[in-house]
Amino acid sequence: MLVYVDDILVTGTCSRVVSAFIAALNARFVTGDLGDLNFFLGIKVVSRPDGSLLLSQRQYMVDILAKSNMLACKPAFTPLPITPVPISREDAPPDPTTYRQILGSLHYLTLTCLDLSFAVNKACQYMHDPQVEHMVMVKRILHYVKAMLDLGLVIIPSYFSVQAFSDADWADSVSNRRSTGGYLVYMGPNLVSWQSKKQCTVARSSIECEYKALANCAAELSWLVSLLGELHVPISAAPVLWCDNLGATFLSANPVFHARTKHIEIDFHFVREKVARKELVVRFISTKESLADILTKPLSHVRFKFFIAKLRLVCRVTSACEGSIGRDAPP
Repeated sequence: MLVYVDDILVTGTCSRVVSAFIAALNARFVTGDLGDLNFFLGIKVVSRPDGSLLLSQRQYMVDILAKSNMLACKPAFTPLPITPVPISREDAPPDPTTYRQILGSLHYLTLTCLDLSFAVNKACQYMHDPQVEHMVMVKRILHYVKAMLDLGLVIIPSYFSVQAFSDADWADSVSNRRSTGGYLVYMGPNLVSWQSKKQCTVARSSIECEYKALANCAAELSWLVSLLGELHVPISAAPVLWCDNLGATFLSANPVFHARTKHIEIDFHFVREKVARKELVVRFISTKESLADILTKPLSHVRFKFFIAKLRLVCRVTSACEGSIGRDAPP
């Protein structure tokens, strides 16, 4: 059972038990049974013939575009351009309230649209004092939303192995040279958790920022494994965390501090303990195949399209862009 304030979602493997549970709820509380799952917290859930679920926020996207007067805008096929668009400094800065309202709505979209996570995170960094170039960034995101109205996230029946991808873009912030870290977490072939976030401290090397991203992902994996334990869902093997930085991968299993890494906060070194206890396996993956790359930097159209296919973000009408994830290998 999933409860969010007064919205309740009940599911189970036995329909008879589910019906009995709902009847017990109705006997004690005033409830309304809305039938099979269709909408939940603004997310449309479509049951497909193969037993999978398609999660979509299409109507919410249309509402955002309408409120922003962008329904008739031309579509863009990436959330952000690789190189910033030149801006005229003579234009008046945007209204901060409008800027924040649009970003608040876009942030809610990232519940199913992880492809927006990096761009929205980037734009949110300027909410205290938005300028013309920042509003241009937000409008570019809206152009991308227009192009991806029919995109949804697929959840399929599967095994319960856990794996994740972490990545970081070193010193990408021009204002303070902090890095952006991101991770993706899978249960079987299903994407269940992701994050794109600017790191809280400046990293002195690419190894350091990659290791911080790896540690944040390891913390999320620890929480997920703990949650599955509470739900009595067994995990057959330790989670696998894929990282595209060899130095960070070696550091996770090396108990010796080095001159270039000894200043990293001790909090991040719990990764080593997880590896030593065989509660986590850290493996190297090439940058070309690291799916978390989509959460740390702007990408070309070709590269971005490649990740969309691999991340099981599919069209509502067709599954032509659907990717697949193997049981023993990274997606």
